[in-house]
Amino acid sequence: MKFKINRDHFTSGLQQVLNVVGTRATMPILSNVLINAEDGHITLTTTNLDLGIRCQIRSEVTEKGTITLPVRKLATIVRDLPSLDVEVETYSNQQAKISSGTSTFRIMGISADEFPPLPTFADQHSFMLRQDELERMLKSVSYAQSSDETRYIMNGVYFNFEDEKLTLAATDGRRLAVMSKELEVTEENAGSLILPAKTVSEVERLLGQGETVRIAFNDRQVAFEISSATDSDDKGLMDNIYLVSKVVEGKYPNYRQVIPKENDQHLKVNRESFLSCVRRAALVTTDKNHAIKVHVHDNTLEITGESSEFGNSNVTLLVEYNGPGVTVAFNPNYIIEPLKALTRDEVIFEFKDELSPGVIRTPDSFLCVIMPLRLT
Repeated sequence: MKFKINRDHFTSGLQQVLNVVGTRATMPILSNVLINAEDGHITLTTTNLDLGIRCQIRSEVTEKGTITLPVRKLATIVRDLPSLDVEVETYSNQQAKISSGTSTFRIMGISADEFPPLPTFADQHSFMLRQDELERMLKSVSYAQSSDETRYIMNGVYFNFEDEKLTLAATDGRRLAVMSKELEVTEENAGSLILPAKTVSEVERLLGQGETVRIAFNDRQVAFEISSATDSDDKGLMDNIYLVSKVVEGKYPNYRQVIPKENDQHLKVNRESFLSCVRRAALVTTDKNHAIKVHVHDNTLEITGESSEFGNSNVTLLVEYNGPGVTVAFNPNYIIEPLKALTRDEVIFEFKDELSPGVIRTPDSFLCVIMPLRLT
């Protein structure tokens, strides 16, 4: 195998596939990137057996071939090469020579025959979305995923394609984030999946390369074909980035039953102002006493925090509200995270009493249910 490639394009491609590789691979081959040189491009592939990724980069190939090389070490070397022109040549002993300017490296690899291929599957469901829409939806809910390994079924984001819409949901049992968008879904194509947390972060990172993303899945696996901006030479990427992952197997909890239906008090509030007030009120809280009180009364939203170590805080915001006075305690992070993820200027805050969940909504089918803390 022999090819010449732009250093920055090579670095960009390696960065696209690097995150999938764990720091403690169960087999040496899983620490490597599969490099396949063909006419006009090279293909880079990595996998950890649960998640795999593949991308293509423009290159000048003079001799076709394949090899696997340690991806982290390779990425470090390529990034620091002195010249934009990089030449890679491999030998029969699975050694690769990397040359650039006055620098030459020889790296030992592993035969490509040992590399586990990315799974292929007959998808039962397939949908095309805009990348910016999916990115916005994922960021609006992904912070609410559970990290408790004993509740593995909630360690991811739930995708539900039905009723002419796509709904994303995530919960850890203390808060629930849900967002929907209209989408053409036929009765035959309807379906759902739970996307693992690791895959969620990879999809969020990769989105924004181009305009569209295709999601195809069955009961065990899901694939994302993420289009790249092929008319740009900035990264040298070609075709689509292909990400394939196992799904979390099992039935997602019925999240709809925890959405309050009797929150009869609500107010509209500027998102940035609400976020700023909660952040300031939480400055005096501690890990031991991580709670703020939200008191709504007489056109005033009053947020207070307190701890024996640092003292107390009191922040007020003028709002339009003429209902009864209500005080509810919350973990401030559960309010801060959805407000940070949203882009709308105005949100709706719904509540009932000190024992009932609060809800943050937007007009575009987003809601976040936040369980209250016991008032002390």
